[in-house]
Amino acid sequence: MPGDHPLPAPALASGPRRPDGPAALRPLLGTVLDALEAGARVRGGPLPAGGPEAVAAHVADVLGDALPERGDPDALRTLVQVLAEGAADPADPLCAAHLHCPPLAVATAADLAASVLNPSLDSWDQAPAASVLEAAVTRALAHAAGLADALVTTGGTESNQLALLLAREAHGAGVRLVCGTNAHHSLARAAWLLGLPDPVVVPAPSGVLDPAALDAALTTLPGPLLVAATAGTTDAGLIDPLPEIAGLCAAHGTRLHIDAAYGGGLLFSDRHRDRLAGLEAAHTVTLDLHKLGWQPVAAGLLALARPAELAALRQRADYLNADDDIEAGLPDLLGRSLRTTRRPDILKIAVTLKTVGRAGLGALVDQVCAHARAFAALVDAHPGFELYDRPVISTVLFRPAAAGDDAVAAVRRRLLHEGRAVLGRARLDGRLWLKATFLNPRTRPDDLTRLLELTQARLANPAEAGRTEPAEEGTPA
Repeated sequence: MPGDHPLPAPALASGPRRPDGPAALRPLLGTVLDALEAGARVRGGPLPAGGPEAVAAHVADVLGDALPERGDPDALRTLVQVLAEGAADPADPLCAAHLHCPPLAVATAADLAASVLNPSLDSWDQAPAASVLEAAVTRALAHAAGLADALVTTGGTESNQLALLLAREAHGAGVRLVCGTNAHHSLARAAWLLGLPDPVVVPAPSGVLDPAALDAALTTLPGPLLVAATAGTTDAGLIDPLPEIAGLCAAHGTRLHIDAAYGGGLLFSDRHRDRLAGLEAAHTVTLDLHKLGWQPVAAGLLALARPAELAALRQRADYLNADDDIEAGLPDLLGRSLRTTRRPDILKIAVTLKTVGRAGLGALVDQVCAHARAFAALVDAHPGFELYDRPVISTVLFRPAAAGDDAVAAVRRRLLHEGRAVLGRARLDGRLWLKATFLNPRTRPDDLTRLLELTQARLANPAEAGRTEPAEEGTPA
């Protein structure tokens, strides 16, 4: 309106001249780091106390008008701090519920560079160096798994979807998924999304796919079939008998996909990589380095044995991969993903691999697996707790020995509400278990002891939370 002062132009994150680029970014980085530190101090634990209502009220109070007429120059500080105050911090040793890793500092710094430069890997002229880097690093990771090439994805869900898509394009729309009851939910969802027949679900006693049941299914079912095995289940971190499954698939002429989103990180470890024997027999393998790879989200991959199958993903868009440009030598990137615009997530992975090396990542894998074994030993030695089984990777399932499922669920929610600890939940063998997933290599023995003590104390003193527990799912309030 007349008389209004013109708004200052905000600085860009990069550029050849001031006020853009490093001159603008450096003080903002200081603001972010200070706000992260302040937020963590206020939070004081692995997650904020008070539960969903308290967090929502605090965020709403700080945010105010989400689309104000005029901006607030202090918004970066206030919103980063409120995010940190209300975070479930995977770097806290008592935050152990999910496959949610604390990212390495060097990977996070590399991710900042990717954000600053903002390449998009849908055409070479948007990402000249990033496209070369991606091709080299994905091949190296695929070779580590015994396969030929790999595509970058947003994580296990996209990788599993892409694996089913490639199977459909190779074998026809009638290809049918065969998986265990322990398979990740994204596989059945992908079959539905792609219009495939309903999956055949075979038993997984003790949490792993039963080879005898799989053999019976492959013998009786008409083809074409796609078997999906799991190397690292979400509930208990269990690994299907991959060599036996691979042998059955070879004998029946059946395509094999292995979801190793969790367990794939064992490839880095000399001590644990043998648990993935049989991985190299798969047609496709899901990997996910924002789990046992310590990358910021997202850092997924789909490795494949037959790169020629990627022809199914080819698309033509004149503004991205015109035929004459391809003939002139410009690489075609559209067939490397289901997405068009996509950021160079490979940069943080590449920086991590070069900085830490396979041995360094393997040492981190060994550490978190050792933490799980140590925690399992504490549980097993405690008369008040029951251990589900010895951990295979870094997940431990346990429960108070004399408690019913409702009490187990209430203990978990009580710890969440108080902000004391973040434990997951899993239902196996008809019972509810508490789940501790160890992905923090900085966890110490006293942290493990503290986690068990907190759980015991909240079971013994249910009134300490100072609130009425909500009803368990499926029961009246």
